[in-house]
Amino acid sequence: MLALTGLPLQIIASLLAVAAFAATMWLWPKLGGKGVKAVLGRFAAFLGTQLMVLVAMALVANSYFGFYTTWTDLLGTAGGPGTVVDHKPSNGLSVTGEQKFYSSQGSAEDRSGVIQNVVLTGARSGLTNQAYVYLPPQYFQSAYADKQFPMALVLSGYPGSAEKLISLMQYPASTLKAINAKEMPPTVLVMMRPSPIANRDTECMDVPNGPQVETFFTEDLPKALATGYRIAPQASAHAAMGDSTGGYCALKFALRKPDAYGAAISLSSDYSVSNDPTTGDLFGGSAQLKQENDLLWRLKNAPAVPVALLLATSPNEDNYQATQQMVAAFKAPTKLSTITLDSGGHNFHTWGREIPPALTWLGKQWSQLPTAATGSQAIA
Repeated sequence: MLALTGLPLQIIASLLAVAAFAATMWLWPKLGGKGVKAVLGRFAAFLGTQLMVLVAMALVANSYFGFYTTWTDLLGTAGGPGTVVDHKPSNGLSVTGEQKFYSSQGSAEDRSGVIQNVVLTGARSGLTNQAYVYLPPQYFQSAYADKQFPMALVLSGYPGSAEKLISLMQYPASTLKAINAKEMPPTVLVMMRPSPIANRDTECMDVPNGPQVETFFTEDLPKALATGYRIAPQASAHAAMGDSTGGYCALKFALRKPDAYGAAISLSSDYSVSNDPTTGDLFGGSAQLKQENDLLWRLKNAPAVPVALLLATSPNEDNYQATQQMVAAFKAPTKLSTITLDSGGHNFHTWGREIPPALTWLGKQWSQLPTAATGSQAIA
């Protein structure tokens, strides 16, 4: 079978589109009558030509952006999530196995918890961003009334929607399943877009003379949440995770601000950023600032920090080789693990396969957290 992203399939589809157009032009005079057959013929010729053109364009766009990298990926028949591989410095990557995952979601407090739509304003950055906060059912149970909870910041890609983290990627449902299976402790999720600035991909940067997005997520957000929710204050109880741009931001928060986040999960992310039309000038002309936000450079050159990182990729992903370089570069006390699917592209189906084992991995990082601590009461 021809590869979905291969050039031969794109050429064939393009030639068929041209052939369909030529056939339509040749047959059109013969379909010029007023009878039912002539009308249906014109309709079929027009529809067939449009369909072939759209298929050709879709194949070219898919190959360029890497949305679906294999036929099984496109049809949704690829395997389930892979296993997490923990690495020692200089170890390589391993191929994963498969498992099934839960995909339903309720809303009652006693069964599934509650999702609150809130607006967070940063005292230091001055930025404001919408968030969906998932409170697990234990948050409302009397046995947990004096307990604080670990918190996971979940970021979408750019451009992305925080709502899709709930409806399409089903983070609350997967988290609830992991909690019920005792694979992770009861956890508060904070689901957001990675950029508080409309129509600008800030890559979670503190932009010189611009929006201080890293400050918002690493300083303002934890403090704002602590005032309204029973969230454990220590960095070891805070994690950041996300796909694509959100995954890059999560890793950067942990590596640059380990006093804010003790763990990070990256699904299909790049490990460095550059200026482009969606970002504007991120570095103010500073080559040093750009280098400091290159995560592979940080692993190689900056002092290692005591955080746990999980990187997800597949041989079809653009970040596959860079992930291998990240594995080879990290040093203790940083811990690094990977999920390597046998196939999968830059899309929601792939990330849906990676989320359940990623949450299980996160639960293991939190297995040594205190089980009880006095905290403030939840907001109504």
